[in-house]
Amino acid sequence: MSFKERKYEIDMLHGPMLPKVISFAVPLMLSSILQLLFNAVDVVVVGNFAGSEALAAVGSTTALINMLINLFIGISVGASVLAAHSYAAKDFSLMGETVHTSILVALVSGLGMILAGFFGAKPALALMGTPSNVIHDSVLYMRIYFAGMPFFMLYNYGAAILRAVGDTRRPLVILAVSGSVNVALNLFLVICFHMGVAGVAIATVISQFLSCVFVLRCLTKAEGPYRLYVNQLHINFRCLIQILKIGIPSGIQSCVISFSNVLLQSSVNSFGSVSMAGYTAANNLLGFLYVSINANSQAAMSFTSQNLGAGKLRRIDRLVAECVLLQFILALFLGSLCYLSGQNILRIYTSDPEVVEAGIQIGSITFIPYFLCGFMDLFPGVMRGLGHAFVPMIISVLGTVGSRVLWILIYFPSHRTLRELFICYPLSWGVTFLMQLVCYFFVRRAIWKKYEALHARSDTDGRTPPALS
Repeated sequence: MSFKERKYEIDMLHGPMLPKVISFAVPLMLSSILQLLFNAVDVVVVGNFAGSEALAAVGSTTALINMLINLFIGISVGASVLAAHSYAAKDFSLMGETVHTSILVALVSGLGMILAGFFGAKPALALMGTPSNVIHDSVLYMRIYFAGMPFFMLYNYGAAILRAVGDTRRPLVILAVSGSVNVALNLFLVICFHMGVAGVAIATVISQFLSCVFVLRCLTKAEGPYRLYVNQLHINFRCLIQILKIGIPSGIQSCVISFSNVLLQSSVNSFGSVSMAGYTAANNLLGFLYVSINANSQAAMSFTSQNLGAGKLRRIDRLVAECVLLQFILALFLGSLCYLSGQNILRIYTSDPEVVEAGIQIGSITFIPYFLCGFMDLFPGVMRGLGHAFVPMIISVLGTVGSRVLWILIYFPSHRTLRELFICYPLSWGVTFLMQLVCYFFVRRAIWKKYEALHARSDTDGRTPPALS
């Protein structure tokens, strides 16, 4: 592999980990923030130049869009874990199969999402109780948005492969370019051509196309074992099964949690378009908080997977301890910043004081305790890196979705305020984190016993033992 390729990678197997985790996580965090800006800029532009109803129309699609795409995006987690593991274990044949299988899966699932978005948008939004004064624009936005799903999927799967070898810088540069294009097109199409929600959706699709082209170019020009040959795209079923083993539980987890947010969106819709717009703005801030703490979880997953592939288990213990500390500091700092500056930040999205007040009510409950969400997100990431995704999925569904659904169905009807509704967020984070922590210790003990048994057997047979350091 050339120096040009090596300079983008991070050595996850040797030396101090915390600086490398930060070096991995910061570009990933910035990349995720830029990706969120695709939607946030939509919200800011329509809120300021197309009115509160257009803002509500865009916002009412967020939870539904996330629910529909998270299942497929979750499979990219499986691709990233398998690629990182095979790369550290120097199984370059498996890595090549992972790359080509993943990219083809991304393309096929993206094409399927076009159909789902076009035919499912209107009935799904109607089922959620979207008000009649915004549903037409909501359907239009969602259908155009989903036309770009193949580009969105290809970018995310390609970026997952790059992250598996420690390259988070090039995806950041790619999104910086495509995000800038998105901002310019949003302003041009909405202000100059008065295209409203259609304009911001078209701008997003074009920017997603650019990011897809750039990331695929990185893979086709790579000189390492993760190089993509377009004429060799195929499905390796052995590889696909391993990807799905991690990816499907991850996707289902995200999908079902998004379903609870759809249920929450339905409850917000019952308050009318002003509360919907306030939730849209506050939810965008929560989205920025999430991708910031999730970058640390993604780093922990990649580092765990590579070190497991190399048999360096004690490094994983140190990694988890350092990531817990980092997650707490990062989430508490960012959550406090949003809490203290929430009113000024929300005014970026809209000048309507009633909408700002609704957003502040939601943020007052969710911003400060966001470190609980960080912990809840971290341990499933580590367990996916260890090759265990099914049980963490079950726990997340039971803890997060179960507690939110019970809250909405039992407590909320007799306490109908936005503040009371959103107490279910920190409550569900805390419950799920405690359950995931217990699960992690069981998974850790099982894997460590397995490796110790292999180590003892290797010593007895006179073979080189697997690493435990």
